[in-house]
Amino acid sequence: MERADIVKLDKGHVWHPYTAMEAYIAGTDPLVISRAEGPYLFDVDGRRYLDANGSWWVSTLGHRHPRLLRALTEQAGQLPHVSLAGITHEPAAALASELVAMAPGADRPELPTGERLTRAFYSDNGSTAVEVAIKMTAQYWAQNGQPRRTRFITLSGAFHGETIGSTSVGGVPLFREVFGPLLFDVVHVPSPAEEGGWERAFAQVQAALREHPDEIAGVIVEPIIQGAAGMQMYSPDFLRAVREATRAVDTFLIADEVFTGLGRTGARFAVDLAGVVPDLLCLAKALSGGLMPFAVTLASERIFSGFLGASSRALYYGHSYCGNPLGAAVAREVLAVYRDEDVLGQVARKAPKVKAAFERMAATLPGLVRPRAIGMVGAVDLGGGGYLASSGWRVYEAARRRGLYLRPLGDTVYIAPALNIPDAALDELLAGVEDSLREVARG
Repeated sequence: MERADIVKLDKGHVWHPYTAMEAYIAGTDPLVISRAEGPYLFDVDGRRYLDANGSWWVSTLGHRHPRLLRALTEQAGQLPHVSLAGITHEPAAALASELVAMAPGADRPELPTGERLTRAFYSDNGSTAVEVAIKMTAQYWAQNGQPRRTRFITLSGAFHGETIGSTSVGGVPLFREVFGPLLFDVVHVPSPAEEGGWERAFAQVQAALREHPDEIAGVIVEPIIQGAAGMQMYSPDFLRAVREATRAVDTFLIADEVFTGLGRTGARFAVDLAGVVPDLLCLAKALSGGLMPFAVTLASERIFSGFLGASSRALYYGHSYCGNPLGAAVAREVLAVYRDEDVLGQVARKAPKVKAAFERMAATLPGLVRPRAIGMVGAVDLGGGGYLASSGWRVYEAARRRGLYLRPLGDTVYIAPALNIPDAALDELLAGVEDSLREVARG
C-alpha cells in the first residue's frame, strides 16, 4: 500500500490517543512506520528515525530483540493462549516465581513475611495493574475489619492510567477533570517535585494520615519520577518518609512502577533507590519489552492472606488475557536478557552522559530551564506552559527533520530511549536533541 493510501485510511477511520483529531486530520503529516530494529524506526519511504522515547516507554530493550522474538515464536507454536481462571501454565507460574525472587525486599532476611511481595496478579496494561492494586486495597480493608478505609492519598501531577479507578487517583487536571462526576474522592497533596521541596509534600501526606487514620486505604506514588507530569523528579527521601508514615497508621503504600520499573532510573525498581518495600507494586511497559500487552501487580503476603477463607472473600477480578502464555514467556525472556546483557550495568555507564548533556544544553541554550536526569531519562523545559504548550512540538518537528522521533510532553522535551541503546546511537540522539533545541531557541 502506498503512503498516501495509508494516511487516507488513517485519517478517515483511526481515532488516535492523546491527539487533537481535528488539527491532526487537517494538518498533520504523520510518520508512517513500516518496521523497527534496535533503537530505530523506519518509515514506508525507508527513512530511519531514532526512537527517543522507546515507543511510549515500552521498548527498553529496543525493537525486535532477537531473543524476545524467539521466545514469542516458540510459545506461539506451543500454547498461544489459555485462561488463567482455575488452571495454570508454566510461563505464568515460572514468571511469578522469578518476579517474587527479584522484588524489592526479597534479599532482606529481616523483613517480616507479611511485608514481602510474594504474590503476582497478572493483567494486560499499566492502567489495569493500578486498577488491580486499588481494588485489592479497598477490598482488603472492607473484609478485614476496617470498611471505612476507602480513600487514597495521591500526588499533584500523578498519572496512574486511563481506567476510572486509576484516573481517580491521577493528579493531572487535563486528564481527569472532564470525568469528575465519575471519579471517587481522593486526598490530593502537592508533588514532592514542586517548588518548596519534598518536605512540604510530605507534611501534607502526614497530616492527612494523622487526621484520618481510619479512612485512608493507601498512598499511591510514582516513585522518583512523575512521567506524564513532565518527567518531574524528586528525592528518595520523600519515599522513605511516606513509608514510615504509612507504617505508623498501618495503611498501605502502592508503588506505580509502570514507567520506572526494570532499570529506567538505574535501579531495578525506583523504590530501591529509597530502600523502600511497598505493599503493592505495579509493573507493565518494560516487562514485555514492547512485544505484548502485559502487566503484573505484586502484592504482599499480608494482603494476599486477607482474601483467604470463604469464597465470598476472593478477588473477583480478571481479564480474558490475564497472565497469557505469550506475554508471560516474553516477560521471562526480558528478565533473562536483563541478567545476561547486564542491562543495569549499561544504564550505570550511560546515565552520566545523559545527565551531562541535558545540563550542558540548559547552560548554553537560551530559554531552557530545569534540566534534570536520572538513569536513562533526561528532560528540560522550554518555559512553563504545561502539557498543552506548543514549544515542545516545534522541537518535535526540528528533531523529525534530523531523523529523531522525539515526542514532547507539552513544553517538556525529554528522552527515555532503550536502556541498551548503543553508544553511537546515544551520541547521535543527544546531539540531535541539542541541535533541535538550538534551532527552536534561535527562532
